[in-house]
Amino acid sequence: MNERFLILQNGMVFKGQAFGARGDVTGEIVFTTGMTGYIETLTDPSFSGQIILHTFPLIGNYGIISEDFESQNVAARGYIVKYPCQDPSNFRSEGELDTFLQQKGVVGLHGIDTRALTKILRNKGVMGGRIVDHEPTQEDLEIARSFRVSDVISDVSCKEVTTHGEGLRIAMVDFGTKAGIIDSLVERGCEVTAFPYNTKAETILNGNFDGIMLSNGPGDPADCVNKPIIEEIRKLMDSGIPTFGICMGHLFMALAQGYKTQKLKFGHRGANQPVKEVSTGKIYITSQNHGYAVATDDSAFTSVNDGTCEGLDYGVNFSVQFHPEARGGPLDTEFLFDRFLDRVRNKAGN
Repeated sequence: MNERFLILQNGMVFKGQAFGARGDVTGEIVFTTGMTGYIETLTDPSFSGQIILHTFPLIGNYGIISEDFESQNVAARGYIVKYPCQDPSNFRSEGELDTFLQQKGVVGLHGIDTRALTKILRNKGVMGGRIVDHEPTQEDLEIARSFRVSDVISDVSCKEVTTHGEGLRIAMVDFGTKAGIIDSLVERGCEVTAFPYNTKAETILNGNFDGIMLSNGPGDPADCVNKPIIEEIRKLMDSGIPTFGICMGHLFMALAQGYKTQKLKFGHRGANQPVKEVSTGKIYITSQNHGYAVATDDSAFTSVNDGTCEGLDYGVNFSVQFHPEARGGPLDTEFLFDRFLDRVRNKAGN
């Protein structure tokens, strides 16, 4: 295979082997610790603008399975693994990783010391990086140093209104939703109508919906381009219609209520993140993918690892930083969808 290089914004260079699509890409390098679920990770729109690094060494061993996609596209800019499996074994497999990345135009790098790279990101924090098919130059270094993830929600949100399922009528604002969120509501007897990210609150409030879902999505929630979104969410939260936010939806809801957000050193990404529910003291293992957190001690859920906010409860409305739908697992917090629908039914008087 051809040589391929990674240059970090601090000037460090890793030499590995090429797989996936050809070309040079720049992105924010982030690591994820899940041992399984690489299909869901690859197709998660929240990775827009980023280069994914897997800490688990062997990726691709059960192939590519379209039924497990969280979206039909790969929003990530690049993909780094230690060993990509070229001969997957699974009765559901429809192909292998290398071919899939080529089809989706995703540049891959393998064969580098992924443990060493992860330690750098843990110690120094996530940083810009550039994957190239040539010996990195000073220009490549400057490109890596200047990269910022910005204005990416518009790239991954739906372009038109779509409806799924039947039952309780839930309006979902799509900031880059995972299919699992929609499926979790449909499975519980809901008709989910997905709206583009820039839909006005008035449009949703005039739709006679029973509840509102605010999805996950990529980027910095406090990015100035998101101010119009936050203003519309404030109107939705003030409407009295039960609202549930997940990940980016959680961050937007907090900003709409006057909280501040902060960028984490290396974020929480993986399927093994412990979270404590403050009111009960119970610990849940959760799936997470975020680089920002609400800066508050007034939390309904907290991270056991670093104490950061993992959820807020406003009464009728509530939100969590982690992913209760967790396709690929764990399923500890699926009950939060039922908690949301209980509030929807109570509000409706049913």
